Amino acid sequence: MPEQAVAVAGAVIGGILLFVLIGMTAYLLWKKFCCLLSYEKLTSSVKTTNVNAFFQDQINPEMQLKSTRSRSVPFIIPPTLHGRDWINLTNEEQVQEDSDPYMIPQSGPRSSFHSLGACFLFHEAGAYVVGTINPELYKFPEDKSETDFPDGNIGRLWFSIEYEQESERLLVSLIKVRKLQPPADSCSPFVKIYLLPDERSCLQSKTKRKTLNPQFDENFVFQVSSKMLLQRTLKFLVYHVDKHKKHHLLGQVIFPLKNEVLTDDNKLVIWRDLEKENLEPPSEYGDIQFSLSYNDYLGRLTVVVLRARGLKLQEESHAVGVYVKVSLMNHNKFIKSKKTAAVLGTANPVYNETFSFKADQTELDTASLSLSVLQSIKGEKTLLLGRVVVGPFMYTRGKELEHWNEMISKPKELVKRWHALCHSM
Repeated sequence: MPEQAVAVAGAVIGGILLFVLIGMTAYLLWKKFCCLLSYEKLTSSVKTTNVNAFFQDQINPEMQLKSTRSRSVPFIIPPTLHGRDWINLTNEEQVQEDSDPYMIPQSGPRSSFHSLGACFLFHEAGAYVVGTINPELYKFPEDKSETDFPDGNIGRLWFSIEYEQESERLLVSLIKVRKLQPPADSCSPFVKIYLLPDERSCLQSKTKRKTLNPQFDENFVFQVSSKMLLQRTLKFLVYHVDKHKKHHLLGQVIFPLKNEVLTDDNKLVIWRDLEKENLEPPSEYGDIQFSLSYNDYLGRLTVVVLRARGLKLQEESHAVGVYVKVSLMNHNKFIKSKKTAAVLGTANPVYNETFSFKADQTELDTASLSLSVLQSIKGEKTLLLGRVVVGPFMYTRGKELEHWNEMISKPKELVKRWHALCHSM
């Protein structure tokens, strides 16, 4: 009797499981059938249109290759464009809409789709003009280095520099010079290149006959270690040879290397305006050249220390470092000072360093600037080589006063001058 009850229970449970399995299978098959049916209805109701075929008679072959947009991407016409009769395009041409705003405007031999820079929205029914592209916004900035010359310009020189780390060679390419101002009508220029502080040797270009705009395209090599590279300065001297074979200096370019990133794969192409060389002999303690500028809006006084020459060094050695200390004073009271990096082993150092000081416009009548040229030797104290003070009438006279007044009269403009150094404290 118990065995029969167990058999009946097992049969009932097995029947229930079989019924559940059959029901789940039927449900899954029904679900799949419903999905396929809805997919067939959806695909049958959508009419696919070949965009390239639709526009074949409307646009040229070039446009057929470009109009490959996906038809599955929805496009929306901005409401502000509905109801417009004319749509402006570039080059003063227009496309008129037909009664159907989605129809493509007919174009003549010159298709506005590719020549006018117009923007269109593509969809199943056609295209719609939504705007234009201004080609002026995508032009590269014009290089005005050969056309924009300031007043009083005596010429402009182009060159490139590159440094090979492995061979420790500085490669200098002399490219060209433009707008030379020779003393005579004809000009036969050449260029000498120095790597300062060595002024005993130079490299020289070929002479270009009878031209004010010589094209050189010559390469020169200087051997210099990577440790000393940033202490060096390139100097270009442009000469003119007259019919008597005499050389006349037309101008020079001084280019310090300390602020440049020179690597094998970084070739720098640079241009600089020629400057007239100071032919006056150095003063007793040497001279210093710097620029002054005052920005009255920002209340900022700017000093650019350019170079010095003819310094009387206390010891002729490559270990000798020469730097400039710039101090702002007010009522002869010290306010703030800044100094340049030291240049080693030369009596004619080049700095090209810029410093700024805060100074209110009302303080210019009582403020002054002191520039001191100092020499430092390892293991010894710092020595003063010379000093110059520029400022208002309260402190200065002569060229120093003229420089200060010119700076005030020309706000936001750099005023450059040479000044003789004195040894008084």
